[in-house]
Amino acid sequence: MPSRHKVQAMQFIYQFPDMTGPAPDMLDVGSVAQIAQAVEAAGWDGLSLTEHPAPGSNWLNAGGHQTLDPFVALASAAAVTSRIRLLTYLSVVPYRNPLLLAKSAATLDRVSGGRFTLGVGTGYLKGEFRALGVDFDERNQLFDEALEVMPMHWSGEPFDYDGLHFSARGIQGRPCPIQQPIPVWIGGNAKITRRRVATRAQGWMPLPGSGALLKTTRTPSVGSVDNLAGLIAEVKDMAGERAEDLSFAFPYLDAEFGRDSSADHERHREALVGLASAGITHTVLSGHPGPASRVQEWIGSTAEIYFSS
Repeated sequence: MPSRHKVQAMQFIYQFPDMTGPAPDMLDVGSVAQIAQAVEAAGWDGLSLTEHPAPGSNWLNAGGHQTLDPFVALASAAAVTSRIRLLTYLSVVPYRNPLLLAKSAATLDRVSGGRFTLGVGTGYLKGEFRALGVDFDERNQLFDEALEVMPMHWSGEPFDYDGLHFSARGIQGRPCPIQQPIPVWIGGNAKITRRRVATRAQGWMPLPGSGALLKTTRTPSVGSVDNLAGLIAEVKDMAGERAEDLSFAFPYLDAEFGRDSSADHERHREALVGLASAGITHTVLSGHPGPASRVQEWIGSTAEIYFSS
């Protein structure tokens, strides 16, 4: 029997399984509604989905992943749940006109009763940028203007804004989201990301890993857990009075986690406690890739072992 000692110092977000390669169907693991209900019933704190609207076949064959549209899928989850947070982990901001992104976010926040968190990033797949007609070299400028214009849209008041590729005059965005503003969590490890979090966002989503993974995602390493703790402290220091309201979400990646009944649960527990001690407030756990019955079992057993009461 697993230890009854739970990890209570952070919140746990279930990441809808990303299907590696070009062939699998994203819903082979079960419907979004079924998974969302299982996540809520088991005591998880949130459900997240990432996005790749136009992944290249070469990237998929090299280990890249397919995704659902996160806004559509999270709306489906919102309809059958009442408690869990709904997170884009993450939405690639430069892929969309920021007014369209603001509208999608506000709508999802309203239909979920104020449970949406907009996790965002600048993106990294050049081929996907080309396929969507977006200039890869403009991604940081597009990202920053979205951070400026989305709260204007969410205010419900008329506003003007001249963007890189649009000019908005007397625009009034409705419906207003329930949350003012919708929490924005920014992914990535670069200095510019940490500065954006400290001054303009509500959360940071640092990325783990090293070598090829970080080269692909075009971000530097956060290093050890001790180094991560130092970076979180730096962000809080830059944020000043806003620091207490910031969230810090980090994925716990371990090939054995939740895959084998003989896995070292205490080792995982200690690692999660270490992340909490470093300042991580939310951990994102990637779901079992299937089949559907195994996904449901994984959702329940993981919660039972690590955090549910």
